[in-house]
Amino acid sequence: MLSEAHRNVVLATVPLLENGGEALTTHFYRLMLAEHPEVRPLFNAAHQASGAQPRALANGVLMYAKNINRLEALGPLAAQIVNKHVALQVLPEHYPIVGGCLLRAIREVLGADVATDEVIAAWAAAYGQLADLLIGEEAQQYNTLAAMPGGWRGARRFTVARKVRESDEITSFHLVPTDGGEVVAHQPGQYIGLRLIIAGQEVRRNYSLSAAANGFSYRISVKREPGGVVSNFLHEQIHAGSTLELFPPAGHFTLAAGGRPLLLISGGVGITPAMAMVEAALAGEQPERPVHFVHCARHEGVHAFREAVDAMAERHPQLKRFYLYDEATPGEHAEGRALGRITTERLASWLPAEPAGVDAYFLGPQPFMRQVKRSLTALGVPEAQLRYEFFGPAGSLD
Repeated sequence: MLSEAHRNVVLATVPLLENGGEALTTHFYRLMLAEHPEVRPLFNAAHQASGAQPRALANGVLMYAKNINRLEALGPLAAQIVNKHVALQVLPEHYPIVGGCLLRAIREVLGADVATDEVIAAWAAAYGQLADLLIGEEAQQYNTLAAMPGGWRGARRFTVARKVRESDEITSFHLVPTDGGEVVAHQPGQYIGLRLIIAGQEVRRNYSLSAAANGFSYRISVKREPGGVVSNFLHEQIHAGSTLELFPPAGHFTLAAGGRPLLLISGGVGITPAMAMVEAALAGEQPERPVHFVHCARHEGVHAFREAVDAMAERHPQLKRFYLYDEATPGEHAEGRALGRITTERLASWLPAEPAGVDAYFLGPQPFMRQVKRSLTALGVPEAQLRYEFFGPAGSLD
């Protein structure tokens, strides 16, 4: 039970978290991953090595501590955590492991003089409150997904029906249930969890669904990352006829209904959820809704789905598409593209006459998203109409 005294102690630790939160979470991950191999599949080693995961957790812990008396102020943070957990199948039995290692890290990093028994007791109660909240939300989502037409819980085997090269770096995998049944009709923008055994080790990853729901199959489109354990395995070892284990779709970065012009901006592999969104928008209840589709890539060779978007634009005059490349390549098709980086001025020339009236969705590398958010804000798009998500651990665009 989290008492008023506990809350006050947690609030008193906020300055310590502001100054040393990342050191604390780095030590936490080192402890947990060394001593509890059963949770290693839930974490991406690359995000640990880059420091992105400890930074994201440090920010989450800090936000929770600051808002311990008004959890509603956390906004979408709780939903982001729940959806990531559901996509990776985090279970109630994982929470005591995390809690025990977190309390140890607090004691060991801050020292016994600062992390007194009173502080540890307060944080144990605070963590218990958070764990109960997340476990309850996740249980509800697991049950909802299992009860939906085509739904399931846990891992389900899918067969690769087709493997399609979309660009020099991105390959699509068309997946159908091995049992021949239906699949959950995901919302455009959601992702699935994938469980693999690579070199004898279990790994789990999330991949955006890159096509609108059809009731019988999914498509994921994977960028081959230099040194990427999972992406290289998929590109090299998985072919038509291979089987994969999938967890049900999750994710809160989804296309909302509305009549405003739709603006989709993607960078690199961020195009994958945008493809599901543009397909759904053009086939939705308001098929005449204006759609402005902006995609940025290093060059034409790494631009996935260009032909598909061009074909949609020919069939749907309300779809306007704009492509921006960092550099030209020999023999490149000049039509419909510009060279350079995304800027406020360039976006202004591609947006509707009244930018404040658009619903904007954007996804890509964090520096790219930071510039897009800055530009859209400068052009008058209200904060409430800006929607974005991070591949991997959450960061800040401010």
